Amino acid sequence: MKHKITLIPGDGIGPEVTASTLKVIEAAGLEVEWETINAGADAFEKHGQYLPDELMDSIQRTRVAIKGPISTPIGKGFSSINVALRKALTLYANFRPIKNLPGVKTRFDNVDIIVVRENTEDLYSGLEHVVVPGVVESLKIITAEASTRIARFAFEYARKHGRKKIAAIHKANIMKLSDGLFLECVRNIAQLYPEIIYEEMIVDNTCMQMVLDPQQFDVMLLENLYGDIVSDLGAGLVGGLGLVPGANLGDSCAIFEPVHGSAPKIAGKNMANPTAMMLSAVLMFQHIGETEKAALIASAIEKVYANGKLRTPDLGGDSSTSQFTDAVVQHLVN
Repeated sequence: MKHKITLIPGDGIGPEVTASTLKVIEAAGLEVEWETINAGADAFEKHGQYLPDELMDSIQRTRVAIKGPISTPIGKGFSSINVALRKALTLYANFRPIKNLPGVKTRFDNVDIIVVRENTEDLYSGLEHVVVPGVVESLKIITAEASTRIARFAFEYARKHGRKKIAAIHKANIMKLSDGLFLECVRNIAQLYPEIIYEEMIVDNTCMQMVLDPQQFDVMLLENLYGDIVSDLGAGLVGGLGLVPGANLGDSCAIFEPVHGSAPKIAGKNMANPTAMMLSAVLMFQHIGETEKAALIASAIEKVYANGKLRTPDLGGDSSTSQFTDAVVQHLVN
């Protein structure tokens, strides 16, 4: 079966890790008709829009996309393309699996955490304004609708996949109304899943607990900002951002992307680790029902790491992007 999928190459190292992933997908024997449209500064040069209408139409038509990292200017320039896509398409669930890969030495073994992050509101709503010169107000938006929706997603995932425990992460001791509402909604949903252990943890303590004993966590349920921070912390436990995939899921569309950024300093140098992008493709193919092919790609990546000979610079090695990609391809075609 041939799948129609929207492809967003991104910028910085995005085109490189995207090209690597396309080679792996082809080697796995997956038939895909790609609709390739970029976003961000590259799209603005071509279309006069940072988020082209053509791209939005494509995603709504194909209902699934994979995206390379896109740079967001710090403190100026255009708004985050990631945030804009998530809000425009109501991709309310950000799903990030944090798991050890074989052969990648880290301080901890047997880390297997699912980070479920609310994806549409909180401080990422982008509601900021200058009150008076020198004073800026940024609004944190938490709604019962979005909090209940993400809680239901997390508990349904846990039930379906045999996960035993969910921890809701918060700062309700300080933000009593906003985080308090989030917890109230999660507690209401938790009552409907009595087989799943439910606990709550303040976010600063959570960060400490993660670097002391990450194995205590199973599924972590967080608001938008906390989820962004904690998922990057989790990536550090298993070897870095180059290894962690992500999914943005809604009721009608889904976008898959690596957790890491565009890393412009190493763009074009054949140094980037394509693993997170490849594993994002694994999540994507699982999502569209190509579970066998997804498992083949995941197994090929794991075999390269287990062999121990190839490591990109982010993991202390000197292997190139293309060398790592070729090794994964060889495991798929042999």
